Amino acid sequence: MRIDCLQYANWSEKVFRQMREGQVDAVHVTIAYHESFRETVQNMERWNRWFERFPDLILKGQTVADIDRARATDRTAIFFGFQNPSPMEDDIGLVEILHALGARFMQLTYNNQSLLATGCYEAEDPGITRMGRQVIREMNRVGLVVDMSHSADRSTIEAAEISDRPIAITHANPHDWAPARRNKRDDVIRAVVEGGGMMGFSLYPHHLKDKSDCSLQSFCEMVARMADRYGTTHFGIGSDLCQDQPDSVVEWMRTGRWTKEIDYGEGSADAPGFPEMPSWFRDNRDFGTIERGLRAVGMSEAEVAGIMGENWYRFFAESFGAAP
Repeated sequence: MRIDCLQYANWSEKVFRQMREGQVDAVHVTIAYHESFRETVQNMERWNRWFERFPDLILKGQTVADIDRARATDRTAIFFGFQNPSPMEDDIGLVEILHALGARFMQLTYNNQSLLATGCYEAEDPGITRMGRQVIREMNRVGLVVDMSHSADRSTIEAAEISDRPIAITHANPHDWAPARRNKRDDVIRAVVEGGGMMGFSLYPHHLKDKSDCSLQSFCEMVARMADRYGTTHFGIGSDLCQDQPDSVVEWMRTGRWTKEIDYGEGSADAPGFPEMPSWFRDNRDFGTIERGLRAVGMSEAEVAGIMGENWYRFFAESFGAAP
């Protein structure tokens, strides 16, 4: 089983066929960065057209049963998520509506302070807001996963403490391996996994040791070390693959509508676009390379199977339904 818990490609038949060539059974796709509720619904409508045009390649995922159905019919299940709470605007009532429309993950922040929590780029982190506490409670109730991938440390730890259900960091790496601002320190990872949560390891070069020159061995040794430290069952892949996207999309991700200037984030002013992917992971066809790399650093077949998909499968099964 292969599950990738974060991609934001420039979607096309080519990408969908590569998913099948790579035998990727399920992908959590970003359908909103800074969009309003109405704009997010329009993005969902666009996905409906892709489901109609490519029924032999992809299907809409809402429960793990859809992953089973995808595997049985040689397709990829697509699960919706947001990298910002902007689709719910300032209305907690939209949380349930968005879940009913198919959303399964929502980040409480995207780098900046939101109405709910603090992003990892802010100088100060006062933690989860009053509204954030209420929204987490509502997300728990309906089965919308709390994602803290772009959130600051205190906010992430507090979210793990407040949430009655396990939360996720869908795409990041340990800060002590690659000290990017969005990578996570030990106390943050511990807070998430001790509450039963999940973390997906990112292949985005700015989050890798040596960036685009990161070796497969270095990445896989990091995964093995984290599994030894915290337990294999808490980790998977969240590649953060942004395949075939123009640089204007990077500007939209980082800048949105909050500034008139271009925010380069963890990139540099002379390289504002997407960095080059490491040679061993270019697209969905390369997941087998990661599997082989994990075996090469001494992980067992059961551990590799967990990292590549079975851990996310279990988390999906426990997380997407209404609270009992």
